[in-house]
Amino acid sequence: MSTTPRARRRDTPPPRTGGSEAETLRGFLDYLRTSVAGKVDGAPEPQVRTAAVPSGTNLLGLLEHLAHVERALFLGEEVRSWPATFRAAPGDGVAEVVARYREAVRRANLVLDACTDLGAPLPRARPGRPAPSVRWALTHMIEETARHAGHADILRELIDGGTGR
Repeated sequence: MSTTPRARRRDTPPPRTGGSEAETLRGFLDYLRTSVAGKVDGAPEPQVRTAAVPSGTNLLGLLEHLAHVERALFLGEEVRSWPATFRAAPGDGVAEVVARYREAVRRANLVLDACTDLGAPLPRARPGRPAPSVRWALTHMIEETARHAGHADILRELIDGGTGR
């Protein structure tokens, strides 16, 4: 753990979104996505991949996991081992994992941009598994991202004192 405190960032308040349910859900999801990527971006090696808790959770692994969740939920990609998604490859640094996450978000947003009915199923190909509604998928992704953003807040503060979103 670093003893040099990282500059405190100002907290960014939640977004003021449009009046529709879809705009509100998408606005909060994008807010959380930006926040969690910001927690990882610029984090120092090797601390970014060092577990600070007994479960083995580390900052880089959290973002790697969220990229897998985005691709599985919105793009229909299969995940064979969810526990394995919490580990970045040894050769992948912060820049690679952040870029991969942002690319997953970009691709997920392309799918969401085509969804006009929150009650309709997500348009993804997963043989033998029904797709959830767009509303459920957005709500789940908000919950998943928010939970891990909270973990990332604590892990980043332990690494270099960084706080704020």
